[in-house]
Parts: sequence; C-alpha cells; structure tokens
Amino acid sequence: MFEQLSGAQERYQAINDRLMDPNVVSDPKQYAELMKEYKNLTPIVEKYCEYKKATEDMEEAKMMLEEGGLDKDFRELIEEQYETSKKDIEVISEQLKILLIPKDPNDDKNVIVEIRQGAGGEEAALFAADLYRMYGMYADRKGLKVEKISENPTELGGYREIDFLVSGQNAYSSFKFESGVHRVQRVPETESQGRIQTS
Repeated sequence: MFEQLSGAQERYQAINDRLMDPNVVSDPKQYAELMKEYKNLTPIVEKYCEYKKATEDMEEAKMMLEEGGLDKDFRELIEEQYETSKKDIEVISEQLKILLIPKDPNDDKNVIVEIRQGAGGEEAALFAADLYRMYGMYADRKGLKVEKISENPTELGGYREIDFLVSGQNAYSSFKFESGVHRVQRVPETESQGRIQTS
C-alpha cells in the first residue's frame, strides 16, 4: 500500500510540474486530461500527508517518553499526543485503503434518474415527489447539478413520473446504487381517517 501511495505522490508532483508548463497550458486536451488525473489524486495525496504527519507526531512523542526526564504534567501531555496520533494513524489507514480502491470508469459520467408512481394512486404520486426532492437535496450536498428532463405532475403536487439529469463530478458514483422499487408506509396526506397506506 505504501509503495502505491508513494508512487501516487510522485505522480501528483510530476503532474503539478507539467501543469505549469506553457506547452501543456496551451494544449486544452492535454491540460484537461492532466487536471482530471490531478483532481483524482488530490484526496489520496492529502490523506497520505495526514498519515505521514500523524506518524511523525507519534514517533516524536514516543522518543520523548523513552528519553524520560519529563515532569508529570508534560509527560501526561506527551502521552496524550502519542495516543491521539496512534488512533489517527488507524483511522487514516482505513480511509487510505478506501481511497486506493480502483475507480469505476463510469463514476464521472452524468446520470438520468427516472421516478415512476407505483401502486397507491395519488399517495404514490406524492411519495414520488418526496423522492425527487430527497434526491435533489442529496445531489446539492454532493455539489451536483439537477435538471428536469420531463415531468407529469398531479393536481396535489405529486408526480405520476419525473425524469431528471444529474451532472457533475462523481454523479454516476453517487447514484449508481439507486435502483429498484421504493416502498413507504405512512398515514397519507390524502387519508382523512388516519389509516396507514403502503405505496
């Protein structure tokens, strides 16, 4: 893993240097390709730098504790730094393993999401509207753009069907597991006697 991380850091620096080259800057295709790779490597390299800093802090604290001669309060402070750094290393190591998983080649592609009203009449249409709002807020949090393609609204503000485009970095990656039937059980807005309905 650490050879891979070291290689990623070297490649990151090499790309950074090339992005300063006027010949690369004047070639839009090459510049765009390098920028894409640079952006993909950035979270890995930043996390690796965090790992190295935590390791240095832990080693420094360990050395100070082994040398001894510290007063009680300062020793407690150094012990705390050692334990904190040790925990940080464990957490960051797991995060690095996830970051090093090869990306799906489709992850950066845009996505078309289709929501259809299922069984349940007007209540199902209202639930479809809730799903659309939920996905819209989720996309917004991820920094993605949502554009309606088509819609078939109902009188009460629901949707018989709605299709929308999600675009931006990692759009497909964020939505690729969202498929199949969604089911809800609740007292619907269309129910006057408080009965639970399944949509």
